Amino acid sequence: MNNKYPTALLTLGLGLAAVLPLLAIKAQTKKTSVATIPLDSLAGIEAVNGSVEIVSYNERRALHLSPPPNHPPADDAMLAIVNATDFRNGTIEVEVAGKPRTDAPADARGFIGVMFRTQDHGARGEDFYLRPTNGRADDQLRRNHSVQYESMPDFPWHRLRKENPGVYESYADLQAGSWTKMKIVVSGSKAQLYVNGADQPCLVVNDLKLGDTRGQIALWSHSTTDGFFSNLKVSPTE
Repeated sequence: MNNKYPTALLTLGLGLAAVLPLLAIKAQTKKTSVATIPLDSLAGIEAVNGSVEIVSYNERRALHLSPPPNHPPADDAMLAIVNATDFRNGTIEVEVAGKPRTDAPADARGFIGVMFRTQDHGARGEDFYLRPTNGRADDQLRRNHSVQYESMPDFPWHRLRKENPGVYESYADLQAGSWTKMKIVVSGSKAQLYVNGADQPCLVVNDLKLGDTRGQIALWSHSTTDGFFSNLKVSPTE
């Protein structure tokens, strides 16, 4: 009996048996790990335009981002950059609580959010942020401005609103000072924002202004905001 083909098949089978585990190992080594950062320590945090401290807020330890002492009223963004991060694509999850400071002007909204693909100590980056006091306002137009995308330095919120009304901001149910879950999903030049575990995004951006770049992750708030952050989780896809 001619056993040429069974031998060949046996050899091929043994070859696949040897190769498949190697492919699995290669896939495992290529897969990036999930980083969970409770934000109960200032280790590895770089503050920009603000002060950071660890406090107890609403029954948990959290990172508090606020303006420096004797800071004059100004239209400034504050950042707490997570230095160890290098993010391109994937998912960012964090809990935030923002409310206007007691000395804030009447148009303060408790602005708070996340900047991603952050470069040059915050001079460049993409960010999604919330306007918590808009979430349950009696004015529908204010409600429509509850969540916002902007890209620094060339596409701040006011330019995007002027040139593309309603495209880069939307509504979400928010409460000032309450813990709010943010989830940002980024892929190439697209990003989506989910709030409080919703199945569908409340804001979709299909043309991130910096393009397909990478950079650090930063916690973001405004100088008129008392901002609190907890439970940062980063799940990169590459």
